[in-house]
Amino acid sequence: MSITRAPFGAMPDGRPVERFTLEGENGLSASILTYGATLQSLCFAGKDVVLGYDSLEDYRRCGGYQGATIGRYGNRIAAGRFTLNGLTYDVGCNERGRGHLHGGTEGFDKRLWNADILSEGGEPSVRFSLTSEDGDMGYPGRLEVSVTFTVRADNALELAYRAVSDKDTVLNLTNHAYYNLNGYDGGSILDNVLTIDANAITPVDDKLIPTGELLAVEGTPFDFRGGKPIGQDMDDPLPQLRLGGGFDHNYVLNGTGFRRVLSAFAPKTGIRMDCLTDQPGVQLYTANGLKQAVGKGGVALYRHQGFCLETQHYPDSPNHANFPSTTLKAGETFESVTRYAFSKD
Repeated sequence: MSITRAPFGAMPDGRPVERFTLEGENGLSASILTYGATLQSLCFAGKDVVLGYDSLEDYRRCGGYQGATIGRYGNRIAAGRFTLNGLTYDVGCNERGRGHLHGGTEGFDKRLWNADILSEGGEPSVRFSLTSEDGDMGYPGRLEVSVTFTVRADNALELAYRAVSDKDTVLNLTNHAYYNLNGYDGGSILDNVLTIDANAITPVDDKLIPTGELLAVEGTPFDFRGGKPIGQDMDDPLPQLRLGGGFDHNYVLNGTGFRRVLSAFAPKTGIRMDCLTDQPGVQLYTANGLKQAVGKGGVALYRHQGFCLETQHYPDSPNHANFPSTTLKAGETFESVTRYAFSKD
């Protein structure tokens, strides 16, 4: 029903960072920062269900992509290289020698985005936008990109992505919020029940790069089709699960078009979250390496405190012709919508 904007510190060069809080008419509210187009809080039924920090300094110092909009390419690219139109592009390796992760050392998560209020009515909406110049982090093309956050009347947070480039490029936009339906201060997410409508994952090698194969989830710890607590099979000795110290895999979602692809439920709070998207994949990450001395409300961040559901194209798609293409042709418009809908049992 309203939008409140407030200062949230300043960049090293003095540019101000703002926080926009969108209050929906039926109880859902979301706060987004112009730094990284970052989802800083998401409150429903008395709980803030995303992890994060209370200050800009902590976001800049601690990293971890908490709540940030990720680009140009979310997830990993093997060896930081891909070939497009016969040319090889080097976008660098920024993940402990594994490869290119989440757009590189200065991805969209570390940029200051412009913000425009689109609506302050029953469904408050703010568009965050930036320009990524030709050659930015090694990627071709001058890219104009935006993500519009809307709190819908039915208690859904909608993220609408849009991008256009003046040269052929590759693109994989997503959001890296860590969810905990017990609340960020409510303990681990191992009791949150997750259901994913996917018959396969893209298995990874020891650098967490997709092998190019598809692995059926049937009979494995990766099978969430019937719904189960996230922690139920977390300690299974399957080597594929142990590579990341838990779940850190892309799920090959069933169906096409905008559809419901997964749900999560917290028995402790009764909060349910349904995710709808038009994307072909979702990365489930269970915060296997999370460890920070400080988080929101003075609560330290720890392993399995949150789970990420990054709707996306598959990791390393530019290097796998059998994966759905992430090529954005010059002058064409990329558009995608993901919606996180909340209810309480």
